[in-house]
Order: sequence, then C-alpha cells, then structure tokens
Amino acid sequence: MTADFERRHGFPPGTNEVRPASGDDQAAARALARAGRIPADLAAFYDSIGGLVWEDVGNGYFLDSAGDVLRRLQERGTVDVGTDQKVPGLVIGSNGGGLTYLAGLDGRVHRTRAASLDEPEFDQVAGDLRQFLELLEVSLTRFVTEGEPGPW
Repeated sequence: MTADFERRHGFPPGTNEVRPASGDDQAAARALARAGRIPADLAAFYDSIGGLVWEDVGNGYFLDSAGDVLRRLQERGTVDVGTDQKVPGLVIGSNGGGLTYLAGLDGRVHRTRAASLDEPEFDQVAGDLRQFLELLEVSLTRFVTEGEPGPW
C-alpha cells in the first residue's frame, strides 16, 4: 500500500488520522462552551474527536484540537465572519494550501479566500458542522477513488 501510494503521488504517505478526544481536549471544549464562544455542534464534536489530520488528501485537511482552538482564542480572540462579518468565529482548521476554516457562533463554517487573517474575506462552505464534515468525507472518498480531493 505504501509503495503504491508513493508510486502514484511521488512521495511517501504522511499522517492521516482522526484522533479520539483526550481528557484535555474535552476540558478545553468545556472551557470554550463556558466562554460562550463555541457552537453546540462543535462542542459535541470535541467531546469525541481530538483532531483530524489528513496530510495526503490533496494539500491536506486539518481540524485543530479544542486545546489549540482555545489557545488561539485566548491569544488572538475571535474573528468576525459571515456576510456582514458580524458573527464571532473560531479558527478550527485549515487546508494544506493555506486557507483557514472558521466556525461561526451561529454554527456556519467559513473558509478564508486568501492565506491571511489580517484582512480576511470569507466564503461560507457549510451551513453547519455536520455539512462541513460531510464535505470532508466527500473529498476523502473522491481522493481515494479518483486521486483528486475535490474543489474546496
């Protein structure tokens, strides 16, 4: 399997995993919930999932741990997202191409248009976390079957 991957893509496989939540991950998710800064579906996600790393799917897909999200919130605060950029959002991950994914307090998931949060512009990629995770699954399935991760 490894040799086939390397022959197909020109490099050895990297880390590809969905990591179960640790006690620290769950404590960080509870701290985010107490601060009123996390959508309910993301808090539920972090109760079970510690993080996601798919280095080999396209440029990669990464969903940060609740601890990383909490640290970023404490250091930088929220990012205003949405069409009017009035919804507080949390940076929850990225694709390996430099674009950042954010979860708005309203539950919607957005992606930056450029690899910077200095003066960000966003596109809504999903109406909620479930839809976002379903899109990730589509990208993974497409990558496994066709070698292409999908458009987003």
